Parts: sequence; structure tokens; C-alpha cells
Amino acid sequence: MPLFSHRSSAPLPSFYSSKPLKPSKPISTFPSTRTPLPILVFSLLCLFIGLAGTLFAISAIRRRQSLPVFRCGKSEDTFRAFYSSSVSGKLGDDNNKGLVDRPKLLGFVGIQTGFESGERRSALRSTWFPSAPDGLLRLEQATGLGFRFVIGQSKDVKKMEMLEKEIVKYRDFMLIDVEEEYHKLPYKTLAFFKAAFKLFEADYYVKADDDIYLRPDRLATLLAKERSDSLTYIGCMKKGPVITDPKLKWYEKSGHLIGNEYFLHAYGPIYVLSAEVVASLAAARNNSLSMFNNEDVTIGSWMLAMNVHHEDNRAICDPRCTPTSIAVWDIPRCSGLCNAASKLKELHKIGMCSKSPTLPPDDR
Repeated sequence: MPLFSHRSSAPLPSFYSSKPLKPSKPISTFPSTRTPLPILVFSLLCLFIGLAGTLFAISAIRRRQSLPVFRCGKSEDTFRAFYSSSVSGKLGDDNNKGLVDRPKLLGFVGIQTGFESGERRSALRSTWFPSAPDGLLRLEQATGLGFRFVIGQSKDVKKMEMLEKEIVKYRDFMLIDVEEEYHKLPYKTLAFFKAAFKLFEADYYVKADDDIYLRPDRLATLLAKERSDSLTYIGCMKKGPVITDPKLKWYEKSGHLIGNEYFLHAYGPIYVLSAEVVASLAAARNNSLSMFNNEDVTIGSWMLAMNVHHEDNRAICDPRCTPTSIAVWDIPRCSGLCNAASKLKELHKIGMCSKSPTLPPDDR
């Protein structure tokens, strides 16, 4: 009896067959040298994707990093972000680690500038406007005033590239989303006030041009004064005939809406609006405010409609440096300093302009 039995007789594999096997073809030990076409195409596609990815990675590494900014909509503050990682709490509250979103100031001063005003900015940075972020920060801490150059956008790529280099070097700009053109100054001014209000919590907002000599310490003293009216408009007030001749410089296209004489309004190189006034402007819908040819007239029309208190102060339109002058410019010959880039440096060398006390002796 066999040791092992099978309940079923499964067929034996072929190699157990008793029939003689046919000789099989010899198996080649060398693979075929021909690669199928689909595999070749797939390999080339993978190679292309790999090369493209490598080139993209290299370009991303070499690409200049975008500027760190504090943004509000499409407005950008290039200065505060400079200190967001290196200086803790210097622009915000003492208990705040880093920068607050809307720092509180006595006043925020926007120096309106343009793409063609590089020499003026350079002259300002060599006179009363600090040339380094640390200096700008110290000025803010000493006076309670924040300062930025305010500039719009340009379709000229080279101009934007030059501006970007200047921003990287100085970090003292506020960028606003408006086309930088002279005939659009009223639109730029409105965009500035809206951006400034959203980025800074200030008691006052100052619009100033880049062709005036300013004493920040005396401006701070002016803004720190007690005022009973929360709707305040400070400037060198004026009136005058409406220019209706298109050939003249200050031509007003919509002069028929005004009449023969302008209403009371401040000269354009520098004026101040209180926080409550700017809050109303910031809340205004676009295209809901009248725009005239001249920026100072436009602002004056808004102030007239808002029933603000007009505070006339001749110290911010002084034609020469005095013990009380706050802003010096060549009124009425120029809307600012004539030949500003050189005149700024000349004034700064005069002791009465740059080194005289904040307050005259009888007021201290």
C-alpha cells in the first residue's frame, strides 16, 4: 500500500508527462535594442518637464523678493514693514510685539511727489527729511508725526523699476493706486487721504508738496494746540478770480459752477485736515465728489460743503525763514519753492531755517 494516497487524480504538470517534449527555441539572454515608440515619447516628455521645473526653480531663487509692505486695499506703506521683524513695538504700543495695524499719531504727513521729482526727494533727504529709516523713526517718536513720500502708479516699466530701487534703499514711501499725472492731482489727493486714514489713526492729516522747506517740530506744535471744533481745515486761506481762459495756467474748466470769484480755500503746497474731516472723505464713494481742474480748489469745495472751520495760518506759507515759520516757499511767485532742489539746500544752510528754536523766546 502506498504511503500517500490521493482522493483525486489531478493532472500532472507537463514536465511530468511521459511524452517526449519538443525542443523549445533557445531563450536569448540579450534584450532587444529597439525601444517601443510610446515609451520613447513618454521618456522625452518627462525629460522636458524635468528641465522646465529645474529652470523655474532657478529663476524663482534668483528672482528679487517682493517688497515687504503694510497694505490696505491697494495702498502700501513700505516703511512700517521694514521694522516689523527687526524692531519690536517701536511704532506700536509698548505691550505689542511688533507693529499695530493702524498706529496712533498726532499727525500723518504725506509728501506728494512724482516720478520726475527724484532730485527734490534727494534734496529733502539731505535737509529736513531724514535719509535713513532709523532717522525717520526717531523723528516720528520725537514729534508724533509720521512722514512718507506719496506716489501713484505709472505704466512706464522703467519708471516703476527705478522707483522700486529707491523704495528698497529708503523705505519711506506710501504707494497709492492712482495714475500719477498732473491733471489727476485731485484724484490722487483723495486717494491719499483715504489710504492715510485706513493705515494711520492720526488726529490730523497733512498734505504737503515736495518743494517746501518744513520744520516738523513747529508743525507738531501747531497740531498739538487745543481746538474746540472737530471739523478743522488749516492752511493759508485765499480767494481770487476764477480763471476761465483756457490759455492761462490756472484755467478752471468748470468755472461756471463757481462764479466769478473762488470761495475761501487754502493754498495747495500744504494744508491740514482734522481726523473727522478725513473720515468723511474716506467714507465717500468714488465719483460722489466734484472734481475741479485745480486740486486746492477741489479740496476747498469739499470743505465748503462739509461746513468745516477754516483756520488761516500764515506760518505755513512763509516766503522766508523766521522764528515762527513752519513751512517756507516762494509764495506767490511759485506754488512751492522756485528751483526747489537747489533752494532746499540753500535754506538748510541758514541757521534761522534749520537751527532756530522750535518756539520763539517769548513763547517758551
